[in-house]
Amino acid sequence: QVQLVESGGGLVQAGGSLRLSCAASGRTFSSYRISWFRQAPGKEREFAATVHWSGAGTYYAASVKGRFTISRDNAKNTVYLQMNNLKPEDTAVYYCAASPEVGITTSQARYNYWGQGTQVTVSS
Repeated sequence: QVQLVESGGGLVQAGGSLRLSCAASGRTFSSYRISWFRQAPGKEREFAATVHWSGAGTYYAASVKGRFTISRDNAKNTVYLQMNNLKPEDTAVYYCAASPEVGITTSQARYNYWGQGTQVTVSS
């Protein structure tokens, strides 16, 4: 059984920072791509950032590029999302997901495993 567990969400003021973690367990992820998606209230879930476990192929949504950084620690089987200069429009539930795709993919249908999500709230 594959498990992804997110943590690190919370309440922060606009301009602040948070670091989300996605801990993977259950099988080797050396060939998986891990991405962060987010779902704001009343909106569809959208792609935010992605990285392959090899470290290759990082890609960001235009809305977060330059403010968010995705990284991974293979020894800890953990992927991080460092979020800086947060804006109220970043308020959402953030999910991490795993895909066997080597290449960059932002399609949710390509992701087999999902975490339960962590809430990020940015106050103005």
